[in-house]
Amino acid sequence: MKISRAAKAPLWLLPAVFSPCFIASASAADEQTMVVTATPGTVSELDTPAAVSVVSGEDLRHAAPRVNLSENLGSVPGLQIQNRQNYAQDLQLSMRGFGSRSTYGVRGIRMYVDGIPATMPDGQGYTSNFDLNSIDSVEVLRGPFSALYGNASGGVIDVKTETGAQPPKIEAGTWYGSYGSVRYGLKATGATGDGTQAGDVDYSVSTTRFTTHGYRDHSGARKNLANAKLGVRLDDASKLTLIFNSVDIKANDPGGLSRDEWKENPRQSPRGDQYNTRKSTKQTQAGLRYDRALSENDDISVMAYAGERETVQYQSIPRAPQLNPTHPGGVIDLTRHYQGIDSRWTHRGDLGDVPFSFTTGLNYENLIEKRKGYENFSMVNGAPVFGEKGSLRRDERNLMWNVDPYLQTSWQLTDKLSLDAGVRYSNIWFDSNDHYVTARNGDDSGEANYHKWLPAGSLKYAVTDAWNVYVSAGRGFETPTINELSYRAGGINGLNLDLKPSTSDTVEIGSKTRIGNGLLTAALFQTDTDNEIVTDTSSGGRTTYKNAGKTRRQGVELGLDQQFGDAWKLKAAWTYLNATYRTDVCNGDVNCNGNRMPGIARNMVYASMGYEPETGWYAGGDVRYMSSIMADDENTAKAPSYTTVGLNTGYKVKKGNWMLDVFGRVDNLFDRDYVGSVIVNEGNGRYYEPTPGRNYGVGAAVTYSFE
Repeated sequence: MKISRAAKAPLWLLPAVFSPCFIASASAADEQTMVVTATPGTVSELDTPAAVSVVSGEDLRHAAPRVNLSENLGSVPGLQIQNRQNYAQDLQLSMRGFGSRSTYGVRGIRMYVDGIPATMPDGQGYTSNFDLNSIDSVEVLRGPFSALYGNASGGVIDVKTETGAQPPKIEAGTWYGSYGSVRYGLKATGATGDGTQAGDVDYSVSTTRFTTHGYRDHSGARKNLANAKLGVRLDDASKLTLIFNSVDIKANDPGGLSRDEWKENPRQSPRGDQYNTRKSTKQTQAGLRYDRALSENDDISVMAYAGERETVQYQSIPRAPQLNPTHPGGVIDLTRHYQGIDSRWTHRGDLGDVPFSFTTGLNYENLIEKRKGYENFSMVNGAPVFGEKGSLRRDERNLMWNVDPYLQTSWQLTDKLSLDAGVRYSNIWFDSNDHYVTARNGDDSGEANYHKWLPAGSLKYAVTDAWNVYVSAGRGFETPTINELSYRAGGINGLNLDLKPSTSDTVEIGSKTRIGNGLLTAALFQTDTDNEIVTDTSSGGRTTYKNAGKTRRQGVELGLDQQFGDAWKLKAAWTYLNATYRTDVCNGDVNCNGNRMPGIARNMVYASMGYEPETGWYAGGDVRYMSSIMADDENTAKAPSYTTVGLNTGYKVKKGNWMLDVFGRVDNLFDRDYVGSVIVNEGNGRYYEPTPGRNYGVGAAVTYSFE
């Protein structure tokens, strides 16, 4: 007897690393042995009752530099991802408008890499440690429809890296682009055995180095990245996986430009040169995942991880404001220690004639931050020399942690009708101890607690085997980050503890249709948010935040992923998002009720077409359109709309165990002058972060397979 049972779970029910497949085999004595395989679970975009997109690692790397996540994710509707051309501030990434206010890093979206959060407990996330060279897939869930993930309103980005398999392979690759950009990397994957016997091992190791002079003045950067995953089969029913990641970045910060500066010379960086603005980041983390099949119907998984992130940033703050005894200085020196554990139990069974499954678990995350501030100048012959660490102006220990129980269930009510429902109780605590107390700078210690029930549910109806429709509803919860709590408007010292968490309620209807060898998706949604956290002021490297009362996001998302014949591929996406304030959030005489929320494009269009055979010549092109983006709450400044075109071509040749891939590409073919991203509500009107004109790149990768 041989039984194969693989749970067909939606994205929100899938474990972060792999979905166990259970195989019961009968011996001569009719004894059954449970075997849990280590094959990564495949998310069915058609069957998942939510807006979800899956992009393979091969598509991400195809004819691409393999440096930024923004390169080949344009086909995901609802995802606005922009390269700031500033490696000191990371990508600007938002989903359904959530995260658009972030001046650095990623807000409003939960991100994971092999089950380890790339989002800290306070909700601040980073993409800098994503190794595109080793990604197997990127799964994007839009909307707050998963009880398995907390403290986010926009959705989830789940990155899975490659799991080693036979035969062993080694790959060396390089890329050279405009503005002195160079990337080169090395990757090795492989396995011993077939992954089902005790002692079988799989491995995947990747390392990459990237350097660039930068498109703008004072925007050079250097980045070293390493990623490794090692899996060990312990016995027939369990597996242990070790995950390691390290990144080391040094980058200059060119800062934003006013409209006049952008028009005069988009490559200039007047404050960057004057203050020598820059940022260095070192992050190292490791995780250990244990998966075990308890029976044919039950399995458990436990993920434990820990890491450290060190950041030193020099900002463009003049000397005069820093003379105020309550000012924290122009140099931020952070050390963050973070750790967590997520334990889950999944059960599959039948209640009467109704098949069901549930996943229940407990998530704990902890972040300890040591934050110091220094003056960004030293005095030489009575004059300030900027870009040097001066006197201590801030010293505090911040702690944020959460303990969240959760439950998510799936019920197959009839052959055509299924119900998914879940709930999470999110508990988040913040505590700050101020160690820099002087006669003119009081004790700024404080604490806060946030908690919320987060229900989510979805009803799916299979019209045909190739056409599903669904309706879903869910609640999102977004707490202030430590950075958002750190400063108060008007130069007042102390923590911004008046800042409240935001709560979002989303309703969505959608349709998914299989068309030949492709998938057409559509989603219509509305999200109402209370106490939306928005930018209040942003000046001199300091950004303060406030609650905006009520906001509303209404949108339509269409996506098409189609393959014709053996080699033609078409991808297209259209997003319409109307995000507006429903209360007046502006200071002064201007009424902003009804204004567009800044940082959010109302329309986004992406289309790509390519001829991509397994070997031989290949070629393709893409078109991207972004409508205008407001830069401030008053809607008095905006980045104009733009359309860009990119082309690529290459050649793949296979000789015996060797594979060679050589390619070239040109982006912004028609040399369009445009702003790629904006700094929301920048107090000096320096909203604009320009993007390169026509630019080029060539690359090559050679792979050897030990067959």
